[in-house]
Amino acid sequence: MNLATSIESVKGVGPKTAEQLRRAGLNTVGDVIRFLPRKHEDFSEVTSIVDIRPGKRTIKARVEAVSERRVRRGMSVVTATLVDDSGRLQAVWFNQSYRVTQLKPDSKKPEEFYFSGEFGFRYNRYQLTNPSVEKVSDMPVQTDRLLPVYRSVQGMKSQLLRKILHELRPLITMLPETLPPNLVQREKLVSYADAMMGMHFPKTEDDIKKARARLGFEELFHLLLAARLNKDANTKLTGYAIPFDLPAVKRFVAELPFQLTNAQRRAAWQIIQDFEQPVPMNRLLQGDVGSGKTVVAGIAALQAARAGYQSAILAPTEVLARQHAETLEQLLAPFALKVGLLVGAVKGAPRRLLYEQIANGEVDVVIGTHALIQDAVQYHRLGFVAIDEQHRFGVAQRQKLLDKSQHLPHLLSMTATPIPRSLQLTVFGELDVSVLDEKPANRLPIKTHIVSPISAAGVYQRIDREIAKGRQAYVICSLIDECPESDKKSVEAEYKKLKNSIFGHRRIALLHGRMKPQEKDEVMNAFKNHDYDILVSTTVVEVGVDIPNATAMLIENADQFGLSQLHQLRGRVGRSQHQSYCYLMMSDTSKPSQRLREIEKSNDGFYLAEVDLKLRGPGEIYGRLQHGDLRLEIASLADTREIARAQRAADWFVTSGQNLLQYTQLAAQVEKYQRLTT
Repeated sequence: MNLATSIESVKGVGPKTAEQLRRAGLNTVGDVIRFLPRKHEDFSEVTSIVDIRPGKRTIKARVEAVSERRVRRGMSVVTATLVDDSGRLQAVWFNQSYRVTQLKPDSKKPEEFYFSGEFGFRYNRYQLTNPSVEKVSDMPVQTDRLLPVYRSVQGMKSQLLRKILHELRPLITMLPETLPPNLVQREKLVSYADAMMGMHFPKTEDDIKKARARLGFEELFHLLLAARLNKDANTKLTGYAIPFDLPAVKRFVAELPFQLTNAQRRAAWQIIQDFEQPVPMNRLLQGDVGSGKTVVAGIAALQAARAGYQSAILAPTEVLARQHAETLEQLLAPFALKVGLLVGAVKGAPRRLLYEQIANGEVDVVIGTHALIQDAVQYHRLGFVAIDEQHRFGVAQRQKLLDKSQHLPHLLSMTATPIPRSLQLTVFGELDVSVLDEKPANRLPIKTHIVSPISAAGVYQRIDREIAKGRQAYVICSLIDECPESDKKSVEAEYKKLKNSIFGHRRIALLHGRMKPQEKDEVMNAFKNHDYDILVSTTVVEVGVDIPNATAMLIENADQFGLSQLHQLRGRVGRSQHQSYCYLMMSDTSKPSQRLREIEKSNDGFYLAEVDLKLRGPGEIYGRLQHGDLRLEIASLADTREIARAQRAADWFVTSGQNLLQYTQLAAQVEKYQRLTT
């Protein structure tokens, strides 16, 4: 038996169990071994009920009674009375309805369970809250009392996996090393086999600690080695050397209606220096909302055009593409450069003419959506590509645009999602990074307030006062239609309510993702032209929408949004010299979460991104960046010390001439991450 052996070959795995495992993505012996527990429960110290004290506790007890009640929409509470020979106590689970079936008492054959959870005084009584549950009869498989708990996938229970892994225990002890032995020794890590034994069959807490340290290091090492190899490969490519045109840049800056921030100057200079090299630039420009990324891209496009090269700027939406086109037309007009806009709304003869002008070089800068990568678009001499909100485009889409040039053009990826330093070193490690961490001098910090639904009338009055001054406002909802199973407010219902009652004297527009692109553009342009006072919208306005006259935003059900998304939404106001306000409306009167408190006190997107990483892990950031199948089960991307350690190890691996292909599993993981981070 080896890691590639089919799961049916394991003793005790019949057709029904095999099908269940397959639905969970576990097809081979190796898949099961690499399916790591999400936590370990310590059943080594069992307390009798009479001796229980506040804290994390484990008891062995029978269930005397169990019941469920609904406390509000979307929330249920299961309560059980637990008994042993010394006494009884209450246990409570929130939103775990299946516990009723699991714990239903059987008078003929009473079942004993281990309950492990936090015991303390809550809701006016002492109780065990959200404890884990294990049947005593399932415990013999695990001879030690540190019990691994596995993710429940497709209804598959932990005890099933423990039984299978018990059969595989001899194989686990002989697993081959997946890292170079000299690296394992250099970093003082336990072997791969010992790490897997420590995860699945720990004897002590130290076994778990050493196993997690080894496997977490390996996950980061895979990612950082992939980034390092990609970066090295990029230096071997041939690009276009674009000379620095100092007089043109000086004139460009002098004719701006505002002063560049120091951060913009620094980023522009870094790009200019990259342009002068014969190696294609691969740079990430990350700037908080309203920090002026488009102007920096404009300087780069000017440099390319002065040297006879075209630029292509790819945007995720037509609204954003039009906005970039308007801005760059104004910025580049003094240099007689032609800016073309290629979006879905451009059809027929105008589209064919634009194709022709792009192909013969009449258009210096072409801005558009996915239309830019269609086969019909042929570039004359494409030297510079900028991709805005680059995480919204897949690797293949980006590559298709880059392939439309004889040599690889210089690439500038832009994002308004601030990326924590630790993530820059990992997934974005192959990129050079420029940061716009300053706002234009005339911008005032947005005043953010968390508000309870009972204070809604006061918020509406404050928004109305802003509109009376000639300003505009956003009202943001997460749903389009009403949903009876959800407490979230829908944009359709909110629009009707505000239009027919509260703001009946104001001009109100509706915007959501189900509208046709042309309809969305018409609404946004009308709002931009101040044909409306209030825009009731879903999160489609989250990125790139620039309405300087909008100074108030109300986000309904703000407690149900992620921190990064709240910050992006808030960035739609505060884009002028006028004081702006953002109101975070709670779903109910409960206590605000830490993430809401953080966004209330800070306008710094980079600080908030670090907070988000610590509070929620990388899921929120990676979910928004859509940067591929990143599966870090052990490592923390907030652990900068471990990241630095793994980065040093990746550098050592490359410079010491190690042979990657010698280690099959390592090579496969690194190749996967190389594709994701390209």
